Amino acid sequence: MAALDAIDRNILRLLRLDARLSNARLASEVGLSPSACLRRIRLMEQAGVIRGYTALVDTSQAETAIAVIINITLERQTEDHLDRFEAAVRKHPEIRECFLMTGGSDYLLRVEVANPGDFERIHKDILSTLPGVLRIHSSFSIRNVLATRSKGQR
Repeated sequence: MAALDAIDRNILRLLRLDARLSNARLASEVGLSPSACLRRIRLMEQAGVIRGYTALVDTSQAETAIAVIINITLERQTEDHLDRFEAAVRKHPEIRECFLMTGGSDYLLRVEVANPGDFERIHKDILSTLPGVLRIHSSFSIRNVLATRSKGQR
């Protein structure tokens, strides 16, 4: 797929705000015919630009998962150390996201836990056993601002 143009970026912006927008409404918002808009969406899906669609769940009414953001610093930043760490992370579905970072830490991880005891288990059984870890710094989230938009807000 060629580079994204302004219309593609606008489609993505609107889908991020509300992935359930009808194609007709989306097309009207970006100034395309419905068929042209759908064609662009399908091309972005096929190219992997759009990898899927999801629902934002109000955790106050559903499960009470707490997001924990974890900064990991490795002993060394060699390719071998990075590869071993990343391979180990992929083996643990409890780790929802893992980002290689610049700055003060090497990786940023996100896990979801039901309570502090659940995190203690993940810390002891998973995080502290990952290869090459020098330092672990964890922060518990209070709430996800983007997942708790007020009704009617886009």
